[in-house]
Amino acid sequence: MKRVLVTGGAGFVGSHLCERLLAENHEVVALDNFFTGDKRNVIHLLKNPYFELIRHDITHPYFIEVDEIYNLACPASPVHYQYNPIKTIKTSVMGAINMLGLAKRIKAKVLQASTSEVYGDPEVHPQVEGYWGNVNPIGIRSCYDEGKRCAETLFMDYHRQNKVRIKIIRIFNTYGPRMHPSDGRVVSNFIIQALQGRDITIYGTGNQTRSFQYIDDLVEGMIRMMRTDDSVIGPVNVGNPDEFTIKELAEQIVKLTNSASKIIYLPPSSDDPTQRKPDISKAKEVLSGWEPNVKLEQGLIKTIAYFDDLLKTTSLSEWKYRS
Repeated sequence: MKRVLVTGGAGFVGSHLCERLLAENHEVVALDNFFTGDKRNVIHLLKNPYFELIRHDITHPYFIEVDEIYNLACPASPVHYQYNPIKTIKTSVMGAINMLGLAKRIKAKVLQASTSEVYGDPEVHPQVEGYWGNVNPIGIRSCYDEGKRCAETLFMDYHRQNKVRIKIIRIFNTYGPRMHPSDGRVVSNFIIQALQGRDITIYGTGNQTRSFQYIDDLVEGMIRMMRTDDSVIGPVNVGNPDEFTIKELAEQIVKLTNSASKIIYLPPSSDDPTQRKPDISKAKEVLSGWEPNVKLEQGLIKTIAYFDDLLKTTSLSEWKYRS
């Protein structure tokens, strides 16, 4: 049994990771400030004596004795991270400093959940880890993009200067149950609009592409990355290389929900990447042959069932910002 700290542990990804770690008989301490995380995501874990949920914002130091740290805390959708861009970049930068400082003191291994957004609007396709990206440092999305890029820099410098045992993964678009219903991401947006019979809104032509990864595949990749020996530090792309246009995604969700919703097109969002697809050759090599197993239709069916149940049992107005 290991003692594991998960920042952002009540969020979409964090709650699934906590669940998996507990299933593997580890002790888990989850930190969350509940801006986008929600206690409902982990309420089924609270009865487990080896799970602890603590309200804490990682822009402030935290002191604990653990074996491993997964640093996931940060709003991850444009709607949320643009709500308070200064707080977003503080979470990425100061949060990384605080978790790295903790790891240094207690000699823990620490994983940084970085993002495919570090590639910006890529001129290399598919994206490989050696590509430095095409990012607008002063755009409205840069609080997230540049915050994560700086976090990667801090992780590498703490490793080189202080020998902190680090892992860096770059997460590509991930979806599944427990996504925040008001996060503005295409999967959750489209599903809720389809289930409610509203127009499905595509920003731009709909020809922009994304690669959608189901949450279980991401968690498996994270667990395997943490298990690698100290010579593997990353960054490593963790995503699904199956590429779809946004229009194709909308059409598939309409079909799977048997919805009468119409697809409408609105002006494109600022700095929205035109294409996104991971090269996962490195992940396959260093993560014991890891590759995503869940196809888009299979994952969408599970995600639609989650949102269908959520809409029947709660009001969307209950899922508000917690600044």
